[in-house]
Amino acid sequence: MEKKQVQSNVSVLTDTKPTELMGAEILVKALQAEDVKFIWGYPGGSVLYIYDALYKQDTMQHVLVRHEQAAVHAADGYARATGEVGVALVTSGPGVTNAVTGIATAYMDSIPMVIITGQVPTHAIGLDAFQECDTVGITRPIVKHNFLVKDPRDLAIIMKKAFHIARSGRPGPVVVDIPKDVSFKKAVFEGYPADVQMRSYNPVRKGHGGQIRKALQLLMSAKRPYIYTGGGVLLSNASAELRSLVDVLGYPCTNTLMGLGAYPASDPKFLGMLGMHGTIEANNAMQNCDVLLAVGARFDDRVIGNPKHFAQNERKIIHIDIDPSSISKRVKVDIPIVGDVKDVLMEMMEMLKESGLKPDNHALAGWWETINGWRKRDCLKYDLSNSNVIKPQYVIETLHKMTKGTDTYITSDVGQHQMWAAQYYGFDEPRRWINSGGLGTMGVGIPYAMGIKLAKPDSEVFCVTGEGSVQMCIQELSTCLQYNTPIKIMALNNRYLGMVRQWQEIEYSGRYSSSYMDALPDFVKLAEAYGHVGMLIERPEDVEPALREARNLKDRTVFMDFRTDPTENVFPMVQAGKGITEMLLGSEDL
Repeated sequence: MEKKQVQSNVSVLTDTKPTELMGAEILVKALQAEDVKFIWGYPGGSVLYIYDALYKQDTMQHVLVRHEQAAVHAADGYARATGEVGVALVTSGPGVTNAVTGIATAYMDSIPMVIITGQVPTHAIGLDAFQECDTVGITRPIVKHNFLVKDPRDLAIIMKKAFHIARSGRPGPVVVDIPKDVSFKKAVFEGYPADVQMRSYNPVRKGHGGQIRKALQLLMSAKRPYIYTGGGVLLSNASAELRSLVDVLGYPCTNTLMGLGAYPASDPKFLGMLGMHGTIEANNAMQNCDVLLAVGARFDDRVIGNPKHFAQNERKIIHIDIDPSSISKRVKVDIPIVGDVKDVLMEMMEMLKESGLKPDNHALAGWWETINGWRKRDCLKYDLSNSNVIKPQYVIETLHKMTKGTDTYITSDVGQHQMWAAQYYGFDEPRRWINSGGLGTMGVGIPYAMGIKLAKPDSEVFCVTGEGSVQMCIQELSTCLQYNTPIKIMALNNRYLGMVRQWQEIEYSGRYSSSYMDALPDFVKLAEAYGHVGMLIERPEDVEPALREARNLKDRTVFMDFRTDPTENVFPMVQAGKGITEMLLGSEDL
């Protein structure tokens, strides 16, 4: 292909002569040029020309979901597992408003996505036309950027910008709103832009060398160092660089909920997840370290608890993040480094080799002795004495034991089951743990699993869910059948909205207001009605055989209804307003 200069800031790839195409056809050309393989969506009046153009091509698969929220979630799950840009397509009005939860979910976790929305014809915008809503206005607070396309001649460059913005810098969702007349009007298509420079958007990738050098000197002088990492390590595909740094230094490391798998859970230098439901050793190390290296993490409320409590102890903080607005947002840092995590860690390792600096191994040995003292508390231990009831932690531990070292992805919904999965499934590899962190969205589990299974058909995909969360997008069991995505669904069914019940027990004197599920469906029959396999598991001794049987049914979606202990709580737990070392370790602390 030859490059043709069109204007000063855009070059175009051309392999044919300029052609007159409909806007919808230009859109399809753009998606093909971006190497899009899957689009999740739901048709409607304003996007029918786009659907017609999709019908005429064979390089992309459109997946018809049963609700627009699931379209965005599935594209989101695909993006989280692969690192590629997820693509969703919805119609105007209720199609857009149904997609809002999925867009906000992706935005909070910085997931690269392009969401194409239909809009009423340009002449009808603002006239309260049928299925009209202000898509740009509604989505503005929950996207990295959005576009309203007013002319089919602009479609190619807008799509190029959308994908560029979505995947570069701190990733995020981008909405492209296309009025119906723009999709059927014709324009001359001269080729898809090969690259684009945007004067107002130019994220920094390379960290400041002087700041990295200062950070390294501080790290080497530490007596009680700690490495705290978040989802940014996964987003920048920097797990290998992080592992190299931690292994060379020999420092303790922790991951946030969104960062699990960045450093192997099986490595003794890993202290477990930190935060509201983090381990004693992870939280105490965070509070008592003297030098903290924060990598691609944002010191959010679920990680550090009360900022005033966190600030009580003197420590020096180095913060690496590609988003300058995240640095010193909640916690004042001493050495900010703005740049891509992967690039910064690579440069830090090179400087470390050149400098010949060594950690203070004597002080480090004492620090590890302190940490191992906290570890001896075994804060994730739980009571297995009652052999008549299934403990939810046991289900997750059994799954981990059976799948450790295999090609497996775990999705979860939101609630107690999510925290148990994070605590008891030891993630050794990045992008294997797919959950909603920032927004905490119930209902994501099945769509996430669908999206991953399409991308990774040879991998095992398990969805850990609860009987509350799973009903929010359960209609997608129909999509699983139509598109042959044989996922394994594990419902830890305790007949309560478990996390709500836990908070009501601890904070509201046991007043269980609207947290008990009185009219649950028969999930086995429901799964069978959708054409899948259903299992009811009520005894601890049946957990492993059920999982083994489900795994053997490789070409079937299996719904496992595990009847778990309704009184079990997630511990450790940091209550709202408390510091991260002020943990409840079990029912004896209540």
